[in-house]
Amino acid sequence: MNWNAFHTRGEILRDVIAAADQRRDGILPLDVPGAQECFADEIDLVGALALKWHARLTAHIERALATQPMDLESAVAQAWRDTATELPGLRLVIDRATEAPSTPAMAEATQRAQRAERARLAQAAALAFDASDGAVAAGERIEQQARDGLVQQEAQQRLAEPVGEPRDRASFVRRIKAVLAA
Repeated sequence: MNWNAFHTRGEILRDVIAAADQRRDGILPLDVPGAQECFADEIDLVGALALKWHARLTAHIERALATQPMDLESAVAQAWRDTATELPGLRLVIDRATEAPSTPAMAEATQRAQRAERARLAQAAALAFDASDGAVAAGERIEQQARDGLVQQEAQQRLAEPVGEPRDRASFVRRIKAVLAA
C-alpha cells in the first residue's frame, strides 16, 4: 500500500467513524463513499474500526492509570467509559458485529478481539498477567462495570436536561432544515 492509498484509507475510516457516531444504530456504514473500495470486506472494515477503538482505549487507560493509581479497576472502567462516550457509534458497530456477526469468519474475528481486549483490561487493572480464561473473566467484569456506569451516566444526563428542550439541538436543526427543504 502506497502513501496515497494509506492516506485515503485513513480519511475514509474517519468518515465511517463519523457516520457510525452520527447514526448510532450499530450498522456498519458501508455506504460511506469509498468504504467498499478501500476495504476488502466487512471484516477488514470492522478490523480497522476495532484497531481505532483499541488505540483510543489504550490512550485513555494510560491517562487514567497515571491520574488514579490507587484504584486501578475503577480507572480502567472509567477509561473504557470515556472511550465509549467519545466513540459511541463505533462501539455500537463493534458490539453488533460481535453479537450478531454476518459470517462465521466475522464471529471468529470479533470473538478473538473481544477476548484479547478483556484480557488487556484485566492486565491494566493488575488483576491478571496473562490472557487466561480467568483474565478474560476479570476483564469482562471491568467491561460490564464500565457499561453499567455508562448507562447510569446517560440516565443522569437525561435527567439534567431542561424539560421540553431537544436532546441534540444540532440534529433538531438538521431535521427542521430537512423538513423545510422537502
